[in-house]
Amino acid sequence: MPGRILVIEDEPGIVDFLERGLDAHGFDVISALDGEQGIERALNEEVDLVVLDMMLPGRSGLEVLELLRARRPATPVIVLTALGEIEHRVQGLDAGAADYLSKPFSLSELAARIRAQLRMAAQVPQTRLTGGGIEVDLLTREVRRDGSLVRLSTTEFELLTYLMRNAGHVLTREQILRAVWGYDYDPGTNVVDVYVGYLRRKLRGAARDAPISTIRSVGYRFDATD
Repeated sequence: MPGRILVIEDEPGIVDFLERGLDAHGFDVISALDGEQGIERALNEEVDLVVLDMMLPGRSGLEVLELLRARRPATPVIVLTALGEIEHRVQGLDAGAADYLSKPFSLSELAARIRAQLRMAAQVPQTRLTGGGIEVDLLTREVRRDGSLVRLSTTEFELLTYLMRNAGHVLTREQILRAVWGYDYDPGTNVVDVYVGYLRRKLRGAARDAPISTIRSVGYRFDATD
């Protein structure tokens, strides 16, 4: 599987080994020898995957990883750690690394892991929801109605995204309560109705209401037609 790989590693011998070896596996490889150059190349050039050493001059591997997760969250990162550096490995995974390898490592194994990550990245997850004049960015959790920013609480956001993912379908209060709040239906609660009311008020446009219809005695439906 072709792909452009950025290697961020401060040991020239390892960089040369990776460039030649990954090139033989069919990858286009570029490199950086410190964290500053690495993050600059990662953010400003077309890169499909990053192979990142955690011990770097300039910026640490952890700093580079955190910046990548904030600015290019869809780019997979495979972390390289020295044998026994469990703390760095855990930090990397907690900061959003897709995978890790301990040095010394097998080039064939690294190539296989790169191919696996590129296959998963190719199955692009849905990152935006649109409909009814509403735009939702699932990565930044930003919501806009007719271009204007709408500020929602965490629960309001989860409720909106659940309704939008099921646009055109009638959802019962039981289904909504289970999906958004995570517990079974309680006939004595009106929390779903209360939060739908909150959403409607916040999403109401200057000339039109929020695209959430009440289906009497059943539940609610998001109407996606603009």
